[in-house]
Amino acid sequence: MKAIKLFEKKPVLSFEVFPPKPNIPIESIYQTLDALKVLRPDFISVTYGAGGSVPGASTAEICETIQNQHSIPSIAHLPCINETKESVLEKLKIFRAKGVENILALRGDRNPNLPPKEDFRYASDLITFIREHGDFDIAAACYPEGHPEAHDLDTDILHLKEKVDAGASHLISQLFYHNADYYAFQEKIAKAGITVPVEAGIMPVTSKKSIERMVSLCGASIPKRLAKLMARYADDPASLKAAGLEYAIMQILELLDNGVDGIHIYTMNNPDVARYIMEQISEEPRI
Repeated sequence: MKAIKLFEKKPVLSFEVFPPKPNIPIESIYQTLDALKVLRPDFISVTYGAGGSVPGASTAEICETIQNQHSIPSIAHLPCINETKESVLEKLKIFRAKGVENILALRGDRNPNLPPKEDFRYASDLITFIREHGDFDIAAACYPEGHPEAHDLDTDILHLKEKVDAGASHLISQLFYHNADYYAFQEKIAKAGITVPVEAGIMPVTSKKSIERMVSLCGASIPKRLAKLMARYADDPASLKAAGLEYAIMQILELLDNGVDGIHIYTMNNPDVARYIMEQISEEPRI
């Protein structure tokens, strides 16, 4: 199923998982998928994995399992910063062979030890290329607080418009912890003429160290309320996880009350976290 069709029924609820590291058998992800299936997400996205003879092959294999064994639509992540046109064509061929219809087209993070290729400078270039070489539904990423490399948020939204104009049918946001930032972002993109559905990306705080690392990479900010929780429970991981989950639930419920197109939960391959959140928000008459 093309993922864009899911937005005919709002709100969409989805999860992100990542492939095991190359030295870990791919089968290790299957238990996670079994646990996530019972939560009945609208789709599951799979980040780009380096396992297999062809980089990204593990992503395609997991997507195929999600679709064929669990009857859930999947979206394969595809970053392009280190790809050539030939390597992307090879991956598109693998995706088609595995029955993958949906791709999240990304520029990808820069690697200081690996000079980027020249074929795709931006995600919009990749979106155009995919559109020309296959009948895929294409999603793109957006940054409510602006991409960390962008001059400012307005400039970043201009680049986002280029991705949508190139053929992105819906967007998945980077994580954020202050809903007001997301609402302001929605207003700005609407003024820019971006009308495609936008899922709000939510990453629950379950570890102080991991969240600090993530926000440093993606440019998200930590509001005072969350910062106080992290400071209060800095030496109490269990209490921090509990408080972080409640904070995420508060975020999600407020977003749902305000008519968000969808919620995309970054599960970090932890089905217990996803299960707890889904149990809490499913008790409300919003889903």
